[in-house]
Amino acid sequence: MPKRGLFITFEGPEGSGKSTHSRLLCGFLKKRGCKVLHTREPGGVKISEKIRKILLDPRNKDMDTVCEMLLYMAARAQIVEKKILPALKKGKIVVCDRFIDATLAYQGYAGGLGLKLIRNIGRLVTKGISPDITFLLDIETKKGLLRSGKNKDRMEKKSIIYHREVRKGYLDIARREPKRVKIVMAVGKISEAQEKIRDIALCHLKR
Repeated sequence: MPKRGLFITFEGPEGSGKSTHSRLLCGFLKKRGCKVLHTREPGGVKISEKIRKILLDPRNKDMDTVCEMLLYMAARAQIVEKKILPALKKGKIVVCDRFIDATLAYQGYAGGLGLKLIRNIGRLVTKGISPDITFLLDIETKKGLLRSGKNKDRMEKKSIIYHREVRKGYLDIARREPKRVKIVMAVGKISEAQEKIRDIALCHLKR
């Protein structure tokens, strides 16, 4: 076990397999005797899950981008305070499906809101914590949307142009922060991508 908590996040476009790979990594770490908290955004705690329903409800198609961004931030504030920070303080490994990079990619790069604005609000919401490792699962936009199935939520229903901008945003974040953000191609065998993820995670645990 690491001497301090380790914060790992999974990011990526729709259909990239974030939930699958985050769950597999958690199972792997638990078998090695690590104390792990697995959670997701938006959600993870009662209030945040209620906000999630509002955000993803396809009936809320007229939601303004500023409203959207603030709702994601509100859900994040609650899970950071109630779940993520307490777990890190106890020395646990926290594995979260999405975090602040998602807001930058979706509401910033794709939605047109200022990245500086999002980062400023994010500092308040996250209480200054930042992921130690972020796995960016990358997949071609059209292929990812096909993977997400027919019953799409409000975000998945946005145009392919929008989702292409999301992907571009993620790749730009990775280019700017290569030490933190590790790109893993979400194509081919799940086992091959997962092996790469596990190797990177283990390297951090040994530090």
